[in-house]
Amino acid sequence: MSETVRITLAEAMMRAEAVLVQAGTAKLTAAAVARALVLAEADGHSGHGLIRLASYAAQAKAGKIQGYAKPSLEVLRPAACRVDAAGGFAYPALDLAVEWLLNAGPAQGIAVASIYRSCHCGAMGLVVERLARAGIVGLMVANTPAAMAPWGGRRPLFGTNPIACAFPFAEDPVVIDLSLSKVARGQILAAKRKGVPIPAGWALAPDGSPTTDPVQALAGTMVPAADAKGAALALMVEAMAAGLTGANFAADASSFLDAEGEPSGTGQMLIAIDPLACGGDPAHLSALFREVAAESGARLPGLSRFALRRQAEAQGIAVDPGWFNAV
Repeated sequence: MSETVRITLAEAMMRAEAVLVQAGTAKLTAAAVARALVLAEADGHSGHGLIRLASYAAQAKAGKIQGYAKPSLEVLRPAACRVDAAGGFAYPALDLAVEWLLNAGPAQGIAVASIYRSCHCGAMGLVVERLARAGIVGLMVANTPAAMAPWGGRRPLFGTNPIACAFPFAEDPVVIDLSLSKVARGQILAAKRKGVPIPAGWALAPDGSPTTDPVQALAGTMVPAADAKGAALALMVEAMAAGLTGANFAADASSFLDAEGEPSGTGQMLIAIDPLACGGDPAHLSALFREVAAESGARLPGLSRFALRRQAEAQGIAVDPGWFNAV
């Protein structure tokens, strides 16, 4: 990694957008992707940040991701829609789903949007945050290419299969965003790029032995969070994000990390819940979050990301200029 420089978020978005356009991506799509990557970087989620730009551009250039694809939305029920990402980037499809849910959620009380023929969807907390800032509870699940075996097995059948949820609260929402592996696979990718080992207990080599080598870890399997419980939750997400949407299962999805093979074709599911439709009082929910925030030493999920974002908005972010090299 070369020496970093500090630039504004706006400049980072502009430079990332230019890389994607040059690689064969429509300008509006490139802008949506660049915004997601830069905000992830600003929020401290570097594994889903600008480190992904080179692989995104390479995949667009190779046609593994269709840079000019236009997602389409089909309303299947008053409270259910399906979005076809058309083999393109996930972010425009997610934008389309969120826009529909912002209306359907309050109108129906609860609404669901499924997405298929999609790909890597980055920091999902950014997606559910948009719903929470509109006063809606947002829940999102996504499946990813095979990286984790069922508990007791050796063959990777699940991805790291993240879950994100956001609740309206005070100035900023409470945002829970986690993968079902012990750590997000992006952290191992970042370690590989930096040429540093990973901590023990994160992953297994292809032969099932523990490893601290990020190359062996990426070729092997991830250790599930909470062992058997995490593996069970990964199965639940796989069923919801791929089984119910018609997307590729993890074992059939090509890698998010390179430009080889067919499009990944993974899926996402978003659920929007109007708190007033559940019969409770939103103030009652907020009381829970205030109790957590008031507990000495406790951390309310999401608050650190917004503190980092505000700092980045004021001071910019440190970037490696090599991230913006043409592919």
